[in-house]
Amino acid sequence: MLELYNGPLNVEEILSRWYNEFKYKNYGAFINFVGIVRDENGIDGLSFDIYEPILKDWFNSWQTKAGKEGAYLLMAHSRGDVPNHTTSYISAVLSPQRKVALRVINEFVEDFKANAPIWKYDIIGGNRVYAKDRSQAIEGSGLLYSDED
Repeated sequence: MLELYNGPLNVEEILSRWYNEFKYKNYGAFINFVGIVRDENGIDGLSFDIYEPILKDWFNSWQTKAGKEGAYLLMAHSRGDVPNHTTSYISAVLSPQRKVALRVINEFVEDFKANAPIWKYDIIGGNRVYAKDRSQAIEGSGLLYSDED
C-alpha cells in the first residue's frame, strides 16, 4: 500500500489505521520506520517533488519481493513542504516472522533512500533550495532542472 499526501504526515492517524487494518490478518510483526525532519543547517523544513509513475513501479517491485517472503509493505510520503519536527516518510513491514520484517524494513528504507524518484529541497527563508549534497542520483536520470539555467 502506497499513500502520498500533501504536506506533513499525520503519524498517529496513519500508523493507527495501518495497525487496525492488519492486526487480524495473522501477521506476527508490524515494524515501522518514521522519518522526522531535523532542524539543522539553518533550514526551516524540507520540500519534496515525486515522480509518481516511477515511484509506483519501484514500490510494486518491492511489494512483489516482500511477498515472496510472506511480508507486506506499507509506505506513506509527503509531497511539497514539510516543516522541521514533522514527518515526511513512514514505512512499515508486516510479516509472520519478526526477523523477516526487521531485515526487509532495513533493506527497503536503504533502497528507498538510493532509488526512489523523490527530489528533496531545503526550505531556507521561504525558498526551496535543491539539496544536491544530500541527494543520490537515480541510475539513468538527471536533474529535472538546474538553478544555473
